[in-house]
Amino acid sequence: MKTYIITGATSGIGEALAKSFSKNNIVFAGYRNDDKLEKLKSVSENIIPFKIDYNNTETISDAIDFIKSKTEKADTLINVAGCVVAGALENIPVKELRRQFDVNVFGAVEFSQGLIPLLENGRIINISSMASYGIFPFISPYCASKRALDILFNSFMMENKHGIKVVSVKPGVIATPFWSKSVEENSDTINCSVDYKSEAEYLKKNAYDNEKNGLSVNEVVKVINKIEKSKNPKPSYCVGHDAKLVSIVSKLPQTLLNNIIKFKVNRLR
Repeated sequence: MKTYIITGATSGIGEALAKSFSKNNIVFAGYRNDDKLEKLKSVSENIIPFKIDYNNTETISDAIDFIKSKTEKADTLINVAGCVVAGALENIPVKELRRQFDVNVFGAVEFSQGLIPLLENGRIINISSMASYGIFPFISPYCASKRALDILFNSFMMENKHGIKVVSVKPGVIATPFWSKSVEENSDTINCSVDYKSEAEYLKKNAYDNEKNGLSVNEVVKVINKIEKSKNPKPSYCVGHDAKLVSIVSKLPQTLLNNIIKFKVNRLR
């Protein structure tokens, strides 16, 4: 049996991974809301829940101490927990930008740093996003945070002397509650300006459509299982045709790429 540590394990990709890996392995499963604890415990007797909230650094330290008290070795850490800050950048408060990076970048870094002693010759798999290619307007904080996550951990992989390999998994549109939850959490920044009313309506409609029509979370689980079976996984994997297409399109000259995206945005107006 291997030992996995998975954050964001109560819904979407994290929940699917916790269910899959806990069948034959020990899984430390991170949760943020107390009302999800009993559901998490019921998944498998191999699940060991721990509380962690990347907006609260005290919970990060407590989670690290708890895991270290239960095991001396972890094979793979999978950073899933994250959030999205959306809206027109001119209307997004800087405190929201900080929250975006606290959750998607600094929290993941701090948690990973604390677990390095357990991950000797192990792996860190980060659930990034096709958004890390940075071509999506109105979710620029999310794009920037995922790009920063990829850059920092890629540097860590080249630097570290612990034999820890790092893999970035970049899903496209996946059918999870993440979409509707993001609309609710960003209602103020999405709806704060009449100047962007049509764009706001598109963002909300697109999010709800993605939640219904996106790829199954099982497609992400399949890719991560493939990574786990590989002795030498690639540094980056795209999941879904949309993510693979975005990875190609992002290599276009910036001016051409900007003009294409601006043309699409202008059609909303």
